[in-house]
Amino acid sequence: MHTRRSFLAMAAVSPLLSPMARAAQRRAGPRRPAAGHFPNVLLQTHEGRDVHFYTDLVKDRLVVLNMMYANCANICPPNTANLLRVQEALGSRVGRDVFMYSLTLQPAIDKPIDLRRYMDKYGISGGWTFLTGEPRDVELLRFKLGFYNANPVTDADLKQHTGMVRIGHDGLDRWSMIPAQATAQQIVSSISGYL
Repeated sequence: MHTRRSFLAMAAVSPLLSPMARAAQRRAGPRRPAAGHFPNVLLQTHEGRDVHFYTDLVKDRLVVLNMMYANCANICPPNTANLLRVQEALGSRVGRDVFMYSLTLQPAIDKPIDLRRYMDKYGISGGWTFLTGEPRDVELLRFKLGFYNANPVTDADLKQHTGMVRIGHDGLDRWSMIPAQATAQQIVSSISGYL
C-alpha cells in the first residue's frame, strides 16, 4: 500500500519526466505482472462453484474487488449498499466488461450459502460474485491485493478491516484503490478510467 508521502513524492517527480521519456513509456505498452503475482488459489463462489482466482476471475479482466464478511455489522453493510449503487450505475456492463468480486474475511465461517444469503439480504444480482475459500488462501489473497493494515494489532482486529475497493485491469497491469465509501459516481469514474 502506498503511503501519502510516497504518492506526493511521485507526484512531484512526474512533471520532471521529459516528453521523450513519457512517449517512450507509452510506446512500451502494458507491463505484465511477474509470474505468480496473483495466487491462483482455489475459491468457491456463492453458488458453490469452484474457481481459480487468477485464471478464472482476474486474467485479462477489469475487476472490482472488496472484502467483507456476512455477519459484519460495522462497515460492510454501508460499503455493500454503496457498491450496489455502483453495480446499478454500471448496468449491463457488470458481468460483461466489469467483474465485481467480494471476498469474505471469515472463510472458516462464511460458506457459499452464507454468502448467498448476504447477497439476497441486499438484493444483489448477477455479475457480482461473492467468494470464500480456505483460510490460508484467502489470507494470502488479502495481502497480495493490499487489503491489510501495516500495524499488526489493527490488522488483527476484524472490526477495523480496510474499507477499500481494489480496481484493476490485469491485461493492462493497472491497479488502484478507492475508499468503498467514496460516492458511487466517484467509484464508477475510477472504473471507467480502465474501460
